[in-house]
Amino acid sequence: MPKFGRTSKKRLSTCDEDLIFLFEEVVKYFDCSVLEGHRGKRLQNKYFKEGKSKLQFPDGNHNKKPSKAIDVVPYPVDFSDRERMTYFAGFVKGIAIMLGIPIRWGGDWNSNNDLKDNNFDDLPHFELRSF
Repeated sequence: MPKFGRTSKKRLSTCDEDLIFLFEEVVKYFDCSVLEGHRGKRLQNKYFKEGKSKLQFPDGNHNKKPSKAIDVVPYPVDFSDRERMTYFAGFVKGIAIMLGIPIRWGGDWNSNNDLKDNNFDDLPHFELRSF
């Protein structure tokens, strides 16, 4: 059974308890790595300037304490494998539904299951939805 390494655990620990619970369940079945949980001002604004984020600090869900967003990828990491990243996202969303944790994925921001209408892809990104 896969499990998180020390670095992934440390990053995961900066997240909301629902994200921790979700990804501790996901990793039991799908090997993955946590790239980022909480993100501070310097890094958030750097990503904004580079076009990697649409939000400046403190408006991003990564900027909350605990973080309401997390970046997770299937292991081994291959950012060019869009199909595998999408497959992983579907798996995560399925587990989240089973656990009753509402999430949104950066490959389908409006959560309409139409991946072709997304105008900004952030495939490692998952965040808690607020209603």
